[in-house]
Amino acid sequence: MRHVAVIGSGPAGYYTAEALDRKFGGDVRVDILDRLPVPFGLIRSGVAPDHQFIKAVSRRYESVATGGTVRFAGNVAVGRDVTIPELLDLYDAVVIATGAPADRPLDLPGGDLPGVIGSAAFVGWYNGHPDHAALAPPLGATAAAVIGHGNVALDVARILAKSPEEFAGSDIVAHALTGLGKSRITRISLVGRRGPHEIAMTAKELGELTHLSRAAPHVDPADLPPPEADAALEAGERKSVAHLRAFAEAGADAAKPVAIDFDFYARPVAVEGDGRVERLIVERTRPGEGHAIEGTGETYAIPCGLIVSCIGYRPPPIPGVPYDDEAGRFANEDGRVMPGLYAVGWARRGPTGTIGSNRPDGYRIADTIAQDIAGGSGKAGRDGLDALLAARGTDVVTFRDWQKIEAAEEARARDGAPREKFVDVADMLAARDG
Repeated sequence: MRHVAVIGSGPAGYYTAEALDRKFGGDVRVDILDRLPVPFGLIRSGVAPDHQFIKAVSRRYESVATGGTVRFAGNVAVGRDVTIPELLDLYDAVVIATGAPADRPLDLPGGDLPGVIGSAAFVGWYNGHPDHAALAPPLGATAAAVIGHGNVALDVARILAKSPEEFAGSDIVAHALTGLGKSRITRISLVGRRGPHEIAMTAKELGELTHLSRAAPHVDPADLPPPEADAALEAGERKSVAHLRAFAEAGADAAKPVAIDFDFYARPVAVEGDGRVERLIVERTRPGEGHAIEGTGETYAIPCGLIVSCIGYRPPPIPGVPYDDEAGRFANEDGRVMPGLYAVGWARRGPTGTIGSNRPDGYRIADTIAQDIAGGSGKAGRDGLDALLAARGTDVVTFRDWQKIEAAEEARARDGAPREKFVDVADMLAARDG
């Protein structure tokens, strides 16, 4: 029997567990550890609450979790309840699948002023992550700047722009729905240092902006390259740029009180304000050699009382595990970190790719583990972990426990919503015990 521990219960963790189950059949036991009592990581706390069709992938993970080979062990934190060396002693393989839940810092003068919030924190706030539920974004401001031209930035802008009625059917948490319902923000600037051809926003998500009841997207026609230049783009990119061209052609919509402005060729250089955010200073840029962008020296200010920085994520380092600071991931070679220790998903490759990208990644790491482990080693595995955690008084949450928490969340949902999440670990544990 082979014993594998997977650290993290998000997409990378569950796809890896699924792959190991299929690779070894009944000859493997996989324990998925998560520091929270609730599973699914990015699906629960990162995917936008109005994208329920994406969250539905968790049903696939449920079938993995209840198949007999894989066990969820929630409320178990590596470093607090068990260490990496201890896991390596207990398991034939340990896979880091933590994702990249930490914000890459906004390294600008004034970047630490109140009102500057990383996207992981802001997204965690409206998704009810316990680490960020107490966040109090300054929604009393009349303008916000969102730094980044990827789908996360687009999610943030869309959530800020929606009316309370437009969250019907979503699982946005109550405190965020209340806060956003009182928001005074009427201008949202999406700021990026490159041009329309370089955005990482997908066409489907851009198209959602055209359906907002009280907000309209704006693009300056002067920022768009000649239409014939679109021919060099891939099909998906052309669709995205087509949306931008449509936004530019439509112009301002005076009937809609909220404007979403796309600021292209704008590189943030400083945040200014008297004790809080009041403006974002940006430098105009232009294309340079190859794919380079160069500054023009010309700057301008974007008035704003809230800045959400969507410039990337990083996995938090784990003591004793090699870390690549420059790449923002655990140091690894084809997923191997050190003997017996592996990384998968964003922990392996950095924060790139979609949720679906984690499936082939998980299957590759299962193949790698199969190459490295010829057979079972006789390690204690699950039984050894249970004994260690019991001795330390760790309150382990099982998948069946999670199902009780989930049922309680569904029971307390507002009309039309799939659930009302618990945003405090103590409340999650109380729901399990209730």
